[in-house]
Amino acid sequence: QPQLVESGGGLVQAGGSLRLSCAVSGRTFRGYDMDWYGMGWFRQAPGKECEFVAATIWSGGTYYADSVKGRFTISRDKSKNTMYLQMNSLKPDDTAVYYCAVDTRRGYSGISYPPSSFGSWGQGTQVTVSS
Repeated sequence: QPQLVESGGGLVQAGGSLRLSCAVSGRTFRGYDMDWYGMGWFRQAPGKECEFVAATIWSGGTYYADSVKGRFTISRDKSKNTMYLQMNSLKPDDTAVYYCAVDTRRGYSGISYPPSSFGSWGQGTQVTVSS
């Protein structure tokens, strides 16, 4: 399984910004096959279920949860084996542990991204937004 490591979390004031990174190492797929698998960001706040945030397929498509649309941007740099989540206009409700993960569905490019469809999760990075 690939190894995923999140970084970039921290404490910010409401209205501030953070950029999260997800570094991927190891090999699960052949190089030519990686473009057919997406990646995503999820978050979990205390007492809450794991929540989808954003997803990207390696060909460039993206999808966002309504709660973050217009504020967050997902991107990837395949040459660096890294995925990013730019978070702007942060709110206290964004406080959570943020995780990155790999989609198990080859060639999927729809709009449904439940946590159960993802594997190879990272350990998470804490984001805290104060007011």
